[in-house]
Amino acid sequence: MAKRIVLLVILALIGLAGGFWLGHRNPPTPSASDAAVAQLLATRLPDLKGSDQAISQWKGKTLVVNFWAPWCGPCVEEMPDLQALSTEFATKNVQFVGIGIDTAQNMIAFEQKVKVDYPLLVAGYAGTDLARALGNKAGALPFTVVVDPQGRLHYEKLGRITSDEVRAALKPLI
Repeated sequence: MAKRIVLLVILALIGLAGGFWLGHRNPPTPSASDAAVAQLLATRLPDLKGSDQAISQWKGKTLVVNFWAPWCGPCVEEMPDLQALSTEFATKNVQFVGIGIDTAQNMIAFEQKVKVDYPLLVAGYAGTDLARALGNKAGALPFTVVVDPQGRLHYEKLGRITSDEVRAALKPLI
């Protein structure tokens, strides 16, 4: 009986070692969030002047991407805080980007009332699919993600984000 137990323990250890070896031998496949960030970085969207902007132009920076719309109350409420944070972190390799889920005309009308110095890009309702890929399963707004300089999803928040939440998300990245 003791020989059987010893044999089973040895076989279990061999199986464990084999699994460990195989797990480290083959490189991990990219996670869904890695693919979503790659999709985000490959995206080109027009700004409020109609010029196409490649999100990849900010690769290598910490990106704070806020999906919003002028008709979204919590989005409008958080916009002044995001503007202030954009100014606060401007010298720390952090880039804020707003991706609007609306028309350029509506976004321009909003921006004339609430001044924002970070890029506002027009995605229309197709931006919802991009937000869903990044983790916004509900498709609701506002939705904010933080992508580290290596292009990995670091943080996501559905709903109104506070200045303290953004600072806490950015702290380990700067």
